[in-house]
Amino acid sequence: MTKLKSICVYCGSSNTVKPAYLNLARELGRTLAQKDLRLVYGGGGVGLMGACAKAVHEAGGQVLGVMPKFLLQKERIFEDVEHRIVDDMHTRKQMMFDESDAFIVLPGGIGTLEEAVEMLSWARLGLHAKPMAFLDEDGFWAPFFELMDHIIEGKFTPEEFRAALVHEKTPEAAITALQDRLVVMDS
Repeated sequence: MTKLKSICVYCGSSNTVKPAYLNLARELGRTLAQKDLRLVYGGGGVGLMGACAKAVHEAGGQVLGVMPKFLLQKERIFEDVEHRIVDDMHTRKQMMFDESDAFIVLPGGIGTLEEAVEMLSWARLGLHAKPMAFLDEDGFWAPFFELMDHIIEGKFTPEEFRAALVHEKTPEAAITALQDRLVVMDS
């Protein structure tokens, strides 16, 4: 049985979001550390990214941040953890993918959505079988799931793809769902 070791987290980098989103990121970070799961993330010290990474680090967990050079000022790298500086977004995304066994998507903006959809697209094309969970506690991702249902109903994506779309309300449930899907993929 394959066991999760590293989880890539996609999330927003804004500090001006609802405090509940920052708290959810912190809760996820603490849970990752408790479960001895390494966080792989975009490297920033701001927004949900920073909140999650700091919580993992403070709880004694492992963190790998991957930051492209051009974002060093905007996303302010979290220096207290291992990080790699890369040339561009494509290299960042590939490295985050390569270093992870699964993905969790917290609330975020267009960049978060783009990263998640790209990984779903790669899965749909058969390029990987790494599971993904969307995590929120207030229905933040509900419109995305409505859109995916619409796409599936329109026959643009097969019905079986619904199994790849995990929507959970707690970090514990998201991690359990990812591990369960990893086991199914092994069989």
